[in-house]
Amino acid sequence: MPTDPRRPLTLRDVSEASGVSEMTVSRVLRNRGDVSDATRERVLAAAKSLGYVPNKIAGALASQRVNLVAVIVPSLSNLVFPDVLTGISRTLEDTGLQPVFGVTNYRPEREEAVLYEMLSWRPTGVIIAGLEHSEAARAMMMNAGIPIVEIMDVDGEPIDSVVGISHFRAGHEMAKAIVAAGYRRIGFLGTKMPLDHRARKRMEGFERGLAEAGLKLQDREFYEGGSALAKGREMTAGMMARSPDLDFLYYSNDMIGAGGLLWCLEQGIDVPGRLGLAGFNGVDLLEGLPRRLATMDACRHEIGRRAAKLVAGQSETGLVGGERVELTPTLDMGDTIRRR
Repeated sequence: MPTDPRRPLTLRDVSEASGVSEMTVSRVLRNRGDVSDATRERVLAAAKSLGYVPNKIAGALASQRVNLVAVIVPSLSNLVFPDVLTGISRTLEDTGLQPVFGVTNYRPEREEAVLYEMLSWRPTGVIIAGLEHSEAARAMMMNAGIPIVEIMDVDGEPIDSVVGISHFRAGHEMAKAIVAAGYRRIGFLGTKMPLDHRARKRMEGFERGLAEAGLKLQDREFYEGGSALAKGREMTAGMMARSPDLDFLYYSNDMIGAGGLLWCLEQGIDVPGRLGLAGFNGVDLLEGLPRRLATMDACRHEIGRRAAKLVAGQSETGLVGGERVELTPTLDMGDTIRRR
């Protein structure tokens, strides 16, 4: 393993870890030459455990890096990450660096594949969503020898630098506001937790806030797939049919929250008197609704901007790596939480 965290791994590191020559390692990784199955498996296992990624830059450029920044996000199907990407792109415009985007669909194995491919082109840095990664993905980033900036979330231990918000604290603050408004029977609707770690942390913070007031969630429902208005309508109708005495619904994002709001208004439900609603993210879509959904701004554009500055070596603190930037989201009560 390299002792310098900024030195990328080489064939020699894999050779030493697997106990075979650098030439044999090269043959295995290029899938060329006559190598026994046992040797091939040993080399591939060593490369994966180290986080080694082959260099696809040929010839004279092999020791250099290209002016690309790998940006890896879980989804482009909702309105959250385009704002982040806009912040990154605008900030990098005058730096000579060009962002290249990859999408993981919240799948760890897909994240590994995208990361492996991007690192093989030796980018200047990596901006990647979330703090939860597979062991193989973490190894690749820890030994890439370039700035790594994890974004969107600060609830955990970063590999290098991190820019984001505390989703646990965001959920906790929303619970306090809902309780203060007098709501007591509360349901949660959101994305399936094993894949969306940030939604899970918001729910955990939300439940902690309710517990501090002597309350607990009365109902909950989860889904997979895009955060569509239709999904919000469907989930809200199902939950209210199942638990008609609920007086508040907390959605893990604004898209399903907006669908829920439209369904409630169509049903003639008094919002926020009979039923309060809140989402998360503060997307622009909310400005066009009949009523403004209560939400929390996730600082998306600013997260993208600050992350890009770190990768470009323009840290506001002067630090090189290991920086923690925690932003504070703003609660917007909108028209769907009653005022007391």
